[in-house]
Amino acid sequence: MSTAAASLDKGQARVADERVLVLDFGSQYAQLITRRVREQNVYCEIVRHDITVEQVRNHSPRGLILSGGPSSVYEDGAPKCDPGIFDMGIPVLGICYGMQVACEALGGKVENTPSREYGRAQVEVTSDSDLFTGLPHETEVWMSHGDQVAQVAAEFMPLAKTRTCPIAAVKHSSLPVYGLQFHPEVTHTPLGGMLLKNFLTAICECTGTWTLGNFAKETIAAIRERVGKDRVICGLSGGVDSSVTAALLYKAIGPQLSCILVDNGLLRKDEQAAVLSEFTDHFRADLHIVDGEERFLAALKGIDEPQEKRRRIGHAFIECFKEEATKIKDAKYLAQGTLYPDVIESGAAPDGPAATIKLHHNVGGLPEELGFDLIEPLRDLFKDEVRRLGTELGLPEDLVWRHPFPGPGLAVRCLGEVTREKLEVLREADSIVVGEIKSAGLYRQTSQAFAVLLPVQSVGVMGDARTYENAVAVRCVDTADFMTADWSHLPHELLAQISTRIINEVKGVNRVCYDISSKPPATIEWE
Repeated sequence: MSTAAASLDKGQARVADERVLVLDFGSQYAQLITRRVREQNVYCEIVRHDITVEQVRNHSPRGLILSGGPSSVYEDGAPKCDPGIFDMGIPVLGICYGMQVACEALGGKVENTPSREYGRAQVEVTSDSDLFTGLPHETEVWMSHGDQVAQVAAEFMPLAKTRTCPIAAVKHSSLPVYGLQFHPEVTHTPLGGMLLKNFLTAICECTGTWTLGNFAKETIAAIRERVGKDRVICGLSGGVDSSVTAALLYKAIGPQLSCILVDNGLLRKDEQAAVLSEFTDHFRADLHIVDGEERFLAALKGIDEPQEKRRRIGHAFIECFKEEATKIKDAKYLAQGTLYPDVIESGAAPDGPAATIKLHHNVGGLPEELGFDLIEPLRDLFKDEVRRLGTELGLPEDLVWRHPFPGPGLAVRCLGEVTREKLEVLREADSIVVGEIKSAGLYRQTSQAFAVLLPVQSVGVMGDARTYENAVAVRCVDTADFMTADWSHLPHELLAQISTRIINEVKGVNRVCYDISSKPPATIEWE
């Protein structure tokens, strides 16, 4: 089945007439390549590196990109692609390991070299090519390789070189096969976007027809056709993913949509009221609010291990959602805000990151528990695309740009056992952190900001009296994709204001710390 057909089975549109496939050889940049291609208004998706010629043909792609990877092509068991893809007449661009795979498959030789290149390098263009149209004779690129193509077949023409890499780019003389030893997808290659655009437009002959506006129209039409007169249930969390999902569904089926908000007692301050206000302002659908605080707190009593917290929260959520869903008559479908990275990561396995990309993907077991068919209208999109789609659908900026909030809620920011008293302390501290960052005009410039209540107490002095109270950590990060992140360099005056307000206004806290760990090695959340 083609991706377009599979998309319709998920309640989505035929996502694009023009598409490019990224064959993933285990690269940390595979998702980044995909996003860079989409920035050129060309739909792009990740597939397994060993996809067959027939499977490629079913996708009808305009081009193929072979990603980088951590292996050496000459090692036993190194991932390779079906060599038949080079004879399909479809343009191919190999990047780093992908270039080495292509060159070896077509008669070249790859060797390890003592002159490894990691980081910035100057590449010199040595031959004219559509790939380098508009680029200067010398340009800065980002290298990350220990192996390199030592020899190419006679049909290949070297296009560029660096000081230590004589074959930094190649083109086949008769086949539409190109290779780059460097990474055009990273921001450290300043003109990498131009290279990718050249490949997409001049070589793949893409015109850039994929837009989120068209995606929205086609997805709405596909949902309407699939659902017919049946009812759809959508879980609301207050986050952008579930809100955009609900917006698409509402535009498609209007009053046939029922939404469920489970208040698990682990939400941020005034979260339920905010969701209710936003929902009633933008939708006129059936809304159910479940008060599950007592059930969740009982499930978490005495539990301090993070994974066990998540397991119990997930189980309690299914129980609450199931009980409420059974009260909704004629419901046949369950909608979820699954994103493309969720689909990819759910398939992370030794046989390839795209291994389960076509399988029935669900979160928390709800579809099986309830017997519903699943609708995932956002499963082809990245987070930044979902935000832009939300704007396209007319959702308010405050909702579209709301920072991510973990599924288990404040339970994973309240380290140790979770209690009602601790949650109240954490809510107040978190509200101050977010409020002050918004007041400083830095909320949109930061990616995620929150407070963490630590399971330690420290000595302090308040009003000439000794205190022994809680410590709060403030976490604020900047990131493009949430796969890596750096801590936000907030102004010292802002941090001082946050600290002063938390200590003065939140009873039970006498110390505030700022987390300056990057991801990796740390994670964004503490649990």
